[in-house]
Amino acid sequence: MTALICGSVAYDHIMVFPDQFKNHILPDKIHMLNVSFLVPDMRREFGGCAGNIAYSLKLLGGDGIPMATVGTDFSAYAQWLDQCGISQKYLTEIADTYTGQAFITTDQDDNQITAFHPGAMAESHQNKVSDAQGITIGIVSPDGREGMIEHAQQFTEANIPFIFDPGQAMPLFNGDDLKNFLTQATWLTVNDYEMQLFLDKTKMTPAEIAQQVDALIITRGSAGAEIITAEKNIMIPVVKVEGLLDPTGCGDAFRSGLLYGLMNHLDWEITGRIASLLGAIKIAHHGTQNHSFTMDEFKAHFKATFDMEF
Repeated sequence: MTALICGSVAYDHIMVFPDQFKNHILPDKIHMLNVSFLVPDMRREFGGCAGNIAYSLKLLGGDGIPMATVGTDFSAYAQWLDQCGISQKYLTEIADTYTGQAFITTDQDDNQITAFHPGAMAESHQNKVSDAQGITIGIVSPDGREGMIEHAQQFTEANIPFIFDPGQAMPLFNGDDLKNFLTQATWLTVNDYEMQLFLDKTKMTPAEIAQQVDALIITRGSAGAEIITAEKNIMIPVVKVEGLLDPTGCGDAFRSGLLYGLMNHLDWEITGRIASLLGAIKIAHHGTQNHSFTMDEFKAHFKATFDMEF
């Protein structure tokens, strides 16, 4: 099976604030916020949801192709994708724009403040799912608003099952938009915060949402993950990590695991654990595409962690 991964491709500027945001933000002055954080550590990494998901899926041996729009500053990222063996056939360069740029500041409690310049991502609707050949599964992850709407519709028209992953694009959509995505998507994945936003916007219950899709997958940080299907609720245990170095991109790694499991027709107990382990491996590395392993190493890690094989 081949996955089409619709979403952003971006440069991540990752900064670490060696303190806690709460020590510098006055609750009674939040209406007139004017604060500066000194960040002595900064890295520029290759990121964006489509790039991150494609990277971890490639490590698992999965066939995933990113579909995204990029800017004229993309050459360094293009070289990296070539080095990783990730196809660029559905990446479209937009003239006179920057590739998307994320500026992420993380404090000692792993809280994050992010500013994002969409750049070329705003033109993601120029890409068409119908241009991709041999696609058997897809994902609509955070991207330009129009692109996400059109790609979901195009997957539906092509009868290609897909994961809807609203992520940080949640503010772009109202309740009716989200309900429409539910009628189209095969699976929905969110973190617990995004789940609450989804509920607030749609005025639906988790049970009502789960009835609209084959599975609702909710990640809950240190509490693991929950997969809700028509038959049962499955709790996926959290994986003990070697070190909490950088949470950026953990959700994307998790979604790579979901795609891998679906592409290989694995049950949800195994699929959720693969996804959970991928997130744990990622969080122990700085950046979103700096973790690596062989499939033999991953399977050994999986067996040692869960006392089962796949």
